Amino acid sequence: MARRSIPKKVIKDIIIVGIGVLVIAFSLQVAFGTGNPFYVVASGSMIPVLEIYDVLVVQGDCFDLWGILDIKDCIRFSWYTPFEDIEIGDIIVFDRPSDHNRVIVHRVVSIIDDDPKTIRTQGDANPGSIPGTDFPITEEEYIGKVAYTLPQVGYITQLLKPPINYVIIAIVVGIMIVKEFVKKKNEKELSFADPLNSKNPDTIEELSDIDKISKDSEYSEHVEKTDGEEVEDAKKEEKLEDIEKSVEEKADGKESKKDKK
Repeated sequence: MARRSIPKKVIKDIIIVGIGVLVIAFSLQVAFGTGNPFYVVASGSMIPVLEIYDVLVVQGDCFDLWGILDIKDCIRFSWYTPFEDIEIGDIIVFDRPSDHNRVIVHRVVSIIDDDPKTIRTQGDANPGSIPGTDFPITEEEYIGKVAYTLPQVGYITQLLKPPINYVIIAIVVGIMIVKEFVKKKNEKELSFADPLNSKNPDTIEELSDIDKISKDSEYSEHVEKTDGEEVEDAKKEEKLEDIEKSVEEKADGKESKKDKK
């Protein structure tokens, strides 16, 4: 059984989509100064300002090519929000200082130290700051300042979590491949199809009009003759008739002579 390879068009589409995703990711990091500018609120520690499943758009302070560049060497554009500009009352996103394995979004409530700058945060719904979670926060833990909030949009992101996102990607790629195979199959069937058996009404109508096409006067046997040609034909017929009569008369004369003898 012959193996079917993935059509080149599908591979091309996948490559184009991949390049498009990279370009979008690159553009977002340049625009917002962080590798991931979108975060979903997962707890109620900031209620009522931030509800669970609200999406936060964060403005960072460093374009580091997803961690490739060191924090000292990263590119900083003028529209970024550096850690040094953070003030009391700002809502920021940061890595938990105790282990850096969880992202927290809380409000800045005090500045503990100026050199190096160290701050303390607290959830609006929490009774106080939690050591190891809300402080001490330095530039190393800082991700960015909350610039915009998209209420309840995070419900959609729950559908895109693994493994559902992988299933969706597989389905989309599978549909692309199946469509390409069906398209090629239909093209092959069309190339071998009898046009007279075509189900296309336009094709049938065109074929039915063949007899109505006007015939070429130069090659058609049904060309109407001119008056001069008709006269010449009549003269030729008269000559033929005269010749036939003369032959018949001669034949009759010879027979009559034989009878007299």
